[in-house]
Amino acid sequence: MDVLSSKQESGWRNKRGEASLSDVHRSINISASGSRWRRLAAFAGPGYLVAVGYMDPGNWATSLAGGSKFGYALLAVALLSNLMAIVLQSLCARLAIASGRDLAQACRDAFPKWVSIPLWALAEIAIIATDIAEVIGTAIGLNLIFGIPLELGVLITALDVFIILYLQKMGFRWVEAFIITLLGVIAVCFAIQIFLADPQWGGVIRGFFPTTEIVTNPEMLYLALGILGATVMPHNLYLHSGIVQTRNYGHTLPEKKEALTFATIDSTVALCFALLINASILILAAAAFNSTGRTEVAELGEAHSLLAPLLGLAIAPTLFGIALLCCGLNSTVTATLAGQIVMEGFLKMKLQPWIRRLITRGIAIIPAAFVTIWYGDAGTAELLILTQVVLSLQLSFAVFPLVMFTASKAKMGELVAPIWLSGIAWLIAVVIAGLNVKLLVDFVSG
Repeated sequence: MDVLSSKQESGWRNKRGEASLSDVHRSINISASGSRWRRLAAFAGPGYLVAVGYMDPGNWATSLAGGSKFGYALLAVALLSNLMAIVLQSLCARLAIASGRDLAQACRDAFPKWVSIPLWALAEIAIIATDIAEVIGTAIGLNLIFGIPLELGVLITALDVFIILYLQKMGFRWVEAFIITLLGVIAVCFAIQIFLADPQWGGVIRGFFPTTEIVTNPEMLYLALGILGATVMPHNLYLHSGIVQTRNYGHTLPEKKEALTFATIDSTVALCFALLINASILILAAAAFNSTGRTEVAELGEAHSLLAPLLGLAIAPTLFGIALLCCGLNSTVTATLAGQIVMEGFLKMKLQPWIRRLITRGIAIIPAAFVTIWYGDAGTAELLILTQVVLSLQLSFAVFPLVMFTASKAKMGELVAPIWLSGIAWLIAVVIAGLNVKLLVDFVSG
């Protein structure tokens, strides 16, 4: 346990309990005698697990819909969302390193039960929404590559628990290696597809500059919020604040400051990589579909079948399916870890990873299977986009506590966020809340 000043601990209602993910807590040593680059390399990993959440199957649906309908216009939203994510994930690392708590534990130790229990429930809803997207995405990936029916694919996704168990048994570095390898496969697949699609690069550059239409057009705003929900994801805030603590970075203030610097570099670089993938999905949709007049493509299966005739190469849809399947497998690992952190942090309830996984996956499979059987591809596409909007609506309930904690000198001690950083974070929190209010008003008014 870190040696914290009694003054800093007095900033919390409850004393700190057991460490987050105790079986892997501080399991990765940071060599004090090694070079600075070697210590930085030891911190590389958690950021890429976080980056997975920024390119999960739900993201594909919203980006495909946005790119096919509005061309490159929503690239500005992807960029803005990514900048928000970089700020918020840096605050997660700051919270973990300064207080020794993940976000779930911090909420439990800072708020009374009548506040923390609803926050726990909302976090679980966000994880279930994430899981639904993963179930559908993985099932579609299996269908596109191996021809497995969607209904059967949804059930097969329950078996991914064995991947989780095997990787966690081997050690946390193996989990990170698995994630980074699949991210590399995804990047190669999209690089080839973008080359084949030959987008209008002038339009791509203009797309990164926002327009007022994004806010004034309800349909564009709905998709923009879907992209926001798919990019800045609630469960990622809990996840990052937990897995940063797998590094054994020491207990002194200088060691913690260095750890914060390295953890922030790790997450920032990883999220820049995630932006490339995010933007690639949208650019591919805009170049392949919007430019040919196909403005209603939102289904992953439909996108897959259209890529070959539009790009003129049979390998294009196969690459699309491989990348989608890799995304689903990656998201499976990170959602499981986030679920453990949320349940242990809020409730102090420890479950075996495979039990926790089967519970959340079982809850996710029910609506996914129902929609797949009764509504087919069209229904799964709509459900995917809906899950991302649900995540966007849940986001404020994780962001506001995070910003509050990291801005508090009583809770953070010497590692309290600078005023300028807290100011930016508060602005991000207010913008997210404001956009969500507008979405609800537009939804109610029809």
